[in-house]
Amino acid sequence: MSIAGEIKTLFQNKYHREALLIRSPGRINLIGEHTDYNEGYVLPAAIDKYIYLGFAKNNSRKCRVYSLDFGEEESFLLEDMKPRKGWINFVMGVAAQLKQAGHNLEGFDCVFGGDIPIGAGLSSSAALENGVGLGLSELFELHIEKLDLVRYSQQAEHTFAGVNCGIMDMFASMMGRKDQVIRLDCRSLEHSYFPLELGDFQLLLCNTKVAHTLAESAYNKRREECQAGVNKVKEQFPEVKSLRDVTPQMLEKAKGEMSPVVYKRCAYVILENERLITTCDALADGDLEAVGQLLYGSHEGLSEAYEVSCPELDFLVDYTRDLPYVLGARMMGGGFGGCTLNLLEKSSTKGFIASITAAYLEKFGLQMETYEVKVADGTGVFFV
Repeated sequence: MSIAGEIKTLFQNKYHREALLIRSPGRINLIGEHTDYNEGYVLPAAIDKYIYLGFAKNNSRKCRVYSLDFGEEESFLLEDMKPRKGWINFVMGVAAQLKQAGHNLEGFDCVFGGDIPIGAGLSSSAALENGVGLGLSELFELHIEKLDLVRYSQQAEHTFAGVNCGIMDMFASMMGRKDQVIRLDCRSLEHSYFPLELGDFQLLLCNTKVAHTLAESAYNKRREECQAGVNKVKEQFPEVKSLRDVTPQMLEKAKGEMSPVVYKRCAYVILENERLITTCDALADGDLEAVGQLLYGSHEGLSEAYEVSCPELDFLVDYTRDLPYVLGARMMGGGFGGCTLNLLEKSSTKGFIASITAAYLEKFGLQMETYEVKVADGTGVFFV
């Protein structure tokens, strides 16, 4: 039975009603890493790994939520929504945002589960939040715009999950389109779609299965270093508000005023924004070889200039460099663990997975996981 079918049947058995079904995808980011909090561009896409959610009204003020993956039910009252421990925050947080915005909610029952790998950097939490937002909007006929739902998901993450994240994950999951990537301006939220027509090639994720503890502190440190660079550039160019406004020429002029490390961080972000624009041009031209080289360039910048990679990620990217059937690879996400994104020939995928898995096991003693992904539509109502 499919996951959607399982959710539908479980809902009927548990709550004795027909469920409204929502499907909400995870996401990848093709290129444009650590550019979001510098008001730059990102190039994400929704993927065919999903969370499925069933909803029905229960004619009370109580909300009951069952997680198929955790095998447990949590509940809360609409009049008493405060952060607590665990996955329920992602559901309750969105309900709280809708209520705070003046939308009229009643009690509901929900069952959810899916196949987005947890902890792999594919934004399972954003998928869940978006699914809750759209589900409640549909269930109570609230007619909330998708962009507002994205903002509610982000605020739920900030206020209930305690993660001060950018908007990319929620945006990609909600606004994704099949076989297209989204160029998102993180300053204005203006966005446009570019074709991802892969033909004989495909996307494969290799999960290192590691999460180094310095990820969070290093993330905050990088934000500080970027801001320090902006402050120095501003002394000569007062119109500058963020690294998004800084040209390579401006940075060179202010180079003597900042530390070598700060200069290196800023140079990476400026170059990564340029790489992203070039990637969009290459996609529009159908030039996948150029896209592959840009992926490698992005990884080198992240590893050497921004220094957010780790031995495991570098090993997986370096392993692919001399393989004729791999066009490109890079680390994806915040860094210090998570996945690499690989663009390779479909016909060589099986052999590649076998060889890279064995090499990684021999090098690190770790059993990595791989996920073949396709670019998919965003969060929506689903019919089994």
